[in-house]
Amino acid sequence: MEIKVLAQVSCELVPPKPSRPTEGVLFFNLELSPMAAPGLEPGRQSELLVSLNRLLERCLRDSKCIETESLCVVAGEKVWQIRLDMHLLNHDGNITDAASIAGIVALCHFRRPDVSVQGEEVTVYTPEERDPVPLSIHHMPICVSFAFFHQGTYLLVDPTEREERVMDGLLVIAMNKHHEICTIQSSGVVMLLPDQILRCSKITAVKVAEITELIQKALENDQKARKEGGKFGFAESIPNQRITTFKMESAAVDTNDVEEQAGEIIAKADPPSEVFASPVVHTPGTAQIGEGIESSWGDLEESEKEEAAEEEGESEAAAFECEKVETEDTSTLKETKSDEPIVLSDSEEEEVVILEPQELPRKTRTQTSIKQENPSKKAFNKRRRKKRTSR
Repeated sequence: MEIKVLAQVSCELVPPKPSRPTEGVLFFNLELSPMAAPGLEPGRQSELLVSLNRLLERCLRDSKCIETESLCVVAGEKVWQIRLDMHLLNHDGNITDAASIAGIVALCHFRRPDVSVQGEEVTVYTPEERDPVPLSIHHMPICVSFAFFHQGTYLLVDPTEREERVMDGLLVIAMNKHHEICTIQSSGVVMLLPDQILRCSKITAVKVAEITELIQKALENDQKARKEGGKFGFAESIPNQRITTFKMESAAVDTNDVEEQAGEIIAKADPPSEVFASPVVHTPGTAQIGEGIESSWGDLEESEKEEAAEEEGESEAAAFECEKVETEDTSTLKETKSDEPIVLSDSEEEEVVILEPQELPRKTRTQTSIKQENPSKKAFNKRRRKKRTSR
């Protein structure tokens, strides 16, 4: 297995950032999909994806490998936005190195449209009208990863996916062919010594020189193929009439010896084990052909019997609960007073009983005045009775 990363560069005219009106915009994005490895999830910003994107931004953007001022068209109004999209096709470990190589090669291979400015009018030319313009790239930073095992005792360059699972620490160094360190990152539980870091930097310088030479040769071969009009790029990797074809030529089929070949095949074949001349019916009233089995539709299986018994038990328990609720309701109705109104809802889901609170006696001034007037009325009634008796 090997790791494969697909890189694609696109450009667009956009307004610049307010803080940098004369510089273009660079955007980098790495996508991990389950096509590369089953453990990767699409559309999710995992910790691995975030760390890889940040490392690639430091390697390609912060190293100033691309001249951003050359991407300015009109200062403060229009600049080129360069977008680099990388997709992981196959994961076999060391995504950082493969993504950095694919990204810098795609940027070196990219050509943006030519532009002319006349006053306030900006004209973008097609490739047929004018030749596209390459990006201004100062150097090519390339990442090299080192895996450490047994607390830094063993060092391994370019670890695979299985080796990354058991490693204790990881050191990533980004360097160009001029032996300039662009970025460095260490992760894991290993405490590295200065001698170990110097040793890794020396190994990185050798590896970067080899990879840079291979990249330059590949770009030169691609440029020659384009000038000669031959196959280049992705088209060179696709064989003719294999993947892109939708129609196949008709092939002649000889059917003269079909009967003889069929007879030979039948003669060599083993005879069938049992042959029934007439259908065999084991039980009356059925229409079975061959060795049928007696119908068992009428008999319930054990699981069905258990389910039926459980349903009967649940229905009996529900009926018992209903009777218990009715008896409790009748007892509560008997205990309530006749003066208190009772409102019962007609809903079948729940039985609701609403009891209004008892009216409290109202102590007002009128009641006290009436109580004070009662003795005077009694005295008046006694006087009237005495007068009647005397008459």
